[in-house]
Formats: sequence, C-alpha cells, structure tokens
Amino acid sequence: MEVILKQDFAGLGYKNDIVKVKPGYGRNYLIPQGFAVVANQANKRVTLENVRQAAHKVAKQKEEAQVLSEQLDQLAIAIKVKTGGSGKIFGSITATQLADALKAQGVIVDRKHISFSQAIKELGMHEATIMLHKDVTYTLSFSVASA
Repeated sequence: MEVILKQDFAGLGYKNDIVKVKPGYGRNYLIPQGFAVVANQANKRVTLENVRQAAHKVAKQKEEAQVLSEQLDQLAIAIKVKTGGSGKIFGSITATQLADALKAQGVIVDRKHISFSQAIKELGMHEATIMLHKDVTYTLSFSVASA
C-alpha cells in the first residue's frame, strides 16, 4: 500500500514523501492518526503541486541550515560537569545539556535534533550529530570538563 506522509515520520520518511507500507499499518495506524493519506492520483497531484510551490521555501531553510553549520564551526563548546574522585561523571551528558551550552553561545538548536553515537560518561573530547535540515547534518566536537 502506498501512502503520502503528512509530516516527518522517524524511520519512514519525510513530509510529502510517497512510501510503501504494509496495508494494516497504513489503514489502522498512519491514516486514522492523521500521519498519512492514501496515495491515489488526486492526492499525488495535490502533493506534487504543494511541493512545487514550497520548493523555494525549502531552499531557503536549507541555506539557513548551512549558515548555521558555518557558525557552529567557529564555536568551542565546553560542558562543565560534576565528577567523582576517580574523574568519572555522575550520570551522562544529555542532548539537553548540549543544547543549553549551544544556547549560551547564541546558537539555538532543538534538543530533539541532537544525537550521540554512544552515551557520554567520561571527560574529554566527544562528538554529537546535529540534524539541521533533512539534507544538512553537522558533527559537533565538544569537550566535557570537570567543574
């Protein structure tokens, strides 16, 4: 069964994408919840027209994301945390902490767009992936130091 997504859906696709799903998943979950519509000819035409009209807006958002990635290149992010006697962190570094550190530097990034390859539980240099746009991702290096 083909459906047209009405919003970004993690693991499935982005808004206005035509995706193939199992019929039960489409009929019983995606369509009733308002996440998708059936991909018939009329809905495909409407979606293609909407995409065409919004193309310049998407290009502008992508350009803004690239400018933001250039701003992130020039930042040195350091997160101060409490540590134990052996230098281990109490807990782990979260996306919220990194988003707050970026906000303190004047860059606003939604915490939901920040991901780590593994849990950060040690001092030192680490990396996080920031999804600025569906076509623009940025790998941010930051340090974790003892407070």
